[in-house]
Amino acid sequence: MTAEGTPPPAGRVILLAGPSGSGKSHLARRSGLPVLSLDEFYKDGDDPGCPRHPELGIVDWDDPAAWDADAAVTAIEQICRTGSCDVPTYDISRDRAVGTTRFDRDGFAAFVAEGIFVGSVVQECRRRGLLADAVVIRRPTWKNFARRLARDLAERRKPPLTLLRRGWALMAAEGALVSSLVSAGCRPVTASEAGELLASWARVTVPDLA
Repeated sequence: MTAEGTPPPAGRVILLAGPSGSGKSHLARRSGLPVLSLDEFYKDGDDPGCPRHPELGIVDWDDPAAWDADAAVTAIEQICRTGSCDVPTYDISRDRAVGTTRFDRDGFAAFVAEGIFVGSVVQECRRRGLLADAVVIRRPTWKNFARRLARDLAERRKPPLTLLRRGWALMAAEGALVSSLVSAGCRPVTASEAGELLASWARVTVPDLA
């Protein structure tokens, strides 16, 4: 039984964390497991509790207060227990959710949930008996900077100068971010170790889990 006295869920979640640009989304997709992007759970930009960057004037996507942790955990639990859930589709260029998408576990025993705020939900997922594992990817900061900038420019998330300034700020804060994720309950791993973990879970069936 779980901490709340309910039956254990049929599925589990692998929480995959890492600095922006660390390659966590690529690793998750390559694993073959269903991937839930926790970045879809940002609050709308006009939410009165949504913080704004003091220098750039845009929504501060790197502040946990810009993100709805309760909604994310609720969705994770529903996917673990029922296999599917409607999740928001967030458009960063418009600072708001623009619709919903049906997420399905597709019969896998586990699915991946990745995003920069994974640390905010590790303990609650563990308490509810939903957690398969929680890991954070550690890579050289300059590699993350380059990957992040190339991605954001390709997706035209914001004007280039804004993305460059934000990228420098993220690089400076990266060490503290990884440390905070470890403190929140994530295991530090290399990208290759994360890939091996996901591959091993892709071979686990729901009967094996039970």
